[in-house]
Amino acid sequence: MQKLNLHQNLQQKLSPQQIQFIKLLQIPTIELKARIQEELADNPALEEGKEDIFEQNENLKDAEENYDEQYDNYDEEDDFEENHEGEEVNISDYLQAEEDSYKTQINHSGGDEEERESPISVKITFFEALESQLGFLRLSERESIIGKQIIGSLDNDGYLRREIPAIANDLAFTQNIEADEKEILKILYKIQRFDPPGVGARNLQECLLIQLKRKKEEELHTDEEKVQIDFAIEIIEKHFDEFTKKHYAKIEKKLGIDEEALKPIIRIITKLNPKPGETGDGAASQYIVPDFTITNNNGKLELTLNARNAPELRISRSFAEMLDTYQKSKRNDKAIKETVTFVKQKLDAAKWFIDAIKQRQQTLLKTMQAIVEFQYEFFLEGDESKFKPMILKDVAEKIGMDISTVSRVANSKYVQTEFGVFPLKYFFSEGIATETGEDASSREVKAKLKEIVDNENKKKPLSDDKLEKMLHDAGYKIARRTVAKYREQLGIPVARLRKEI
Repeated sequence: MQKLNLHQNLQQKLSPQQIQFIKLLQIPTIELKARIQEELADNPALEEGKEDIFEQNENLKDAEENYDEQYDNYDEEDDFEENHEGEEVNISDYLQAEEDSYKTQINHSGGDEEERESPISVKITFFEALESQLGFLRLSERESIIGKQIIGSLDNDGYLRREIPAIANDLAFTQNIEADEKEILKILYKIQRFDPPGVGARNLQECLLIQLKRKKEEELHTDEEKVQIDFAIEIIEKHFDEFTKKHYAKIEKKLGIDEEALKPIIRIITKLNPKPGETGDGAASQYIVPDFTITNNNGKLELTLNARNAPELRISRSFAEMLDTYQKSKRNDKAIKETVTFVKQKLDAAKWFIDAIKQRQQTLLKTMQAIVEFQYEFFLEGDESKFKPMILKDVAEKIGMDISTVSRVANSKYVQTEFGVFPLKYFFSEGIATETGEDASSREVKAKLKEIVDNENKKKPLSDDKLEKMLHDAGYKIARRTVAKYREQLGIPVARLRKEI
């Protein structure tokens, strides 16, 4: 049985302007220019450059005053939206004096500082390098297409994690090529011969084997080294599980060698690259453009915002002046009225975009200034022990903004200091109680944990229980589960996997 019910609820929706600001806020400086260029291409009412000082056009003022009167006699009621009736085109909002212009401002020393260009990489990308090597093979057009499909299916670390049947389906649907698994594997094995060694592997075991076999093909090896490489290949092929679990005693027994003979073999394996795509010779160089710069001027910290965050944008004068032309056009014309509405929408969109850019600058500076005040001692000396516990909520309360806003600022943003470039996320950490009753930054505790692990006896690595006790002895009240969490965050394996021979 169907029923008709009424429900009343309250919903909060973001306006288009708020959505635009949120999107602009979360992108890093290096991507801002591309976003601005996209907006410039889409909106003819927006221009790049300084705001001009010019006299107000009297005809435009008349156009503003007479806009509603101009269309009062328009009686045609086709399917034109009635919601546009009575809208005012406030030209003075778009053509005001320089002191009220929409030219964006920036808080930095040296107002005449030119915008710095980010470095441009001259290296080709990882995938371009692989396709270039593919071109050196004597492949048919069909084989070349299969090879490019395989390369396009690789992950950024150089692994092929997509199943061969799935690649066959991709070829059938996108390239109209019916290829069986045998044919695809034949091309894959050719790609696995490319540089960097290990590329195209389907798992870590295959990646290490590819590199070891390539290493074996090199001629500059002593007889002893050749034997060690053969043992390394045997370990990865037949005893990979024992190797990953560092059960070295079992490996020694199966290979019939002692600990001293195993050491150089393990060193050969551990020097291999587990992620060939990340450091391959064809990988593209990646650059970080800091969003902020902090300098120490005789004990006083000075914060500046990257000049790229302050593009010079303005409302197009010529676009606004179109209304003067439309005033002189036929008044009772539906097309003219629609055109005027279109012009107003573009002018509004340009104003909203410039306002969003200005708001982005202010929010970035406000948030970063709060972070500097929280971590002032660190920025002065660069000493991690000076870190104070700080979470997103602390900054949000200090600047009177929402936590989500602070999170968007901290995401993908960097600051240049005298001690290096740091992501903003680096400065956020939880508080850990000490024996003195004070709060220590979790980053400080992690630094101490790393120091203890670095200095441990690698033949008898410390368990999490022992690490917990040593941190307690150092004055940090920390639970074992927290030790395990921090150890994992630092990328430190469990004691069994830290064991060395």
